[in-house]
Amino acid sequence: MAKIKTGIIGGAGYTGGELIRLLLNHPGVETSFIHSRSNAGKPIHSVHQDLIGETDLNFTGVLSDDIDVLFLCLGHGESRKFLSENTIGDKVKVIDLANDFRLASQSSIGNRHFVYGLPELNRDMIKSAQNIANPGCFATAIQLGLLPLAKAGLLKDIYTTGITGSTGAGQSLSTTSHFSWRANNIQAYKTLTHQHLGEIGESLLQLQPKNDIDLSFVPWRGDFTRGIFISSTINCDLSIEELNVVYTTFYAGHPFTHVSKEAIFLKQVVNTNKAVIQVEKAGSKVVVHSVIDNLLKGASGQAVQNMNLLFGLSETEGLKLKANYF
Repeated sequence: MAKIKTGIIGGAGYTGGELIRLLLNHPGVETSFIHSRSNAGKPIHSVHQDLIGETDLNFTGVLSDDIDVLFLCLGHGESRKFLSENTIGDKVKVIDLANDFRLASQSSIGNRHFVYGLPELNRDMIKSAQNIANPGCFATAIQLGLLPLAKAGLLKDIYTTGITGSTGAGQSLSTTSHFSWRANNIQAYKTLTHQHLGEIGESLLQLQPKNDIDLSFVPWRGDFTRGIFISSTINCDLSIEELNVVYTTFYAGHPFTHVSKEAIFLKQVVNTNKAVIQVEKAGSKVVVHSVIDNLLKGASGQAVQNMNLLFGLSETEGLKLKANYF
């Protein structure tokens, strides 16, 4: 089988760097070009220094249509602008890692329509799609914790907290991404207003159509680099045994999402495309914990998972990664 020819727009950031790493080691892929206007002509390893010795490619400022799939690793709002200003051949599939096309009301541009790329929810739709809107990192972790409950019609009032590493803020420096600010420090931000709430709401309604779900979300900035830990609290009458059956049944056949009966933690998933979920119960209160790597299952890894589905490959191709446990 011929290798999938890939191109990357915005290859200099964190998600771009992780995507390059994954594609270089993917047995079914040939990376044709990696675009970066600010780094054109420079070796890839001059920006992503962990890739020294992995590739002789340089960043380019030139686009090519001689590819099968184009990954957009641009800032939020920049993907729509890029597609409106550049002609991309109709045969080229597009996977967007920004938030430009995730909501149903914003999922099209010209003759391109984007399918929401959460495989545990839309796997069959992804397989037949032409364009994919990759989910957000917090959105992925929260949804994977809640989708089985939505399928069972059990969601109403949801109280969610989540903490993310500094790489979730992107590579551009800001006051709250400096080491001296992050070290030994946490902070709540975008309380009840996070930009991922819209896509989460649409996905939950897809499985639980009655429109009475109220999700309150408080995100936190953490003093570590990678990973997201989510805890969602609801009221539920099911026993813990019944809840575990609900979760294991829902995720049967999904290779990256695993249900644990023991306490979960970030080191189980960092540097992998896994999501691990644990359900706890006290009285009528149920707490669902979910953990992912924000740069992999929350971004570049999920993008490669979606590419595999688009081109009929095994979902796990190029994504059998070991966690950095020690």
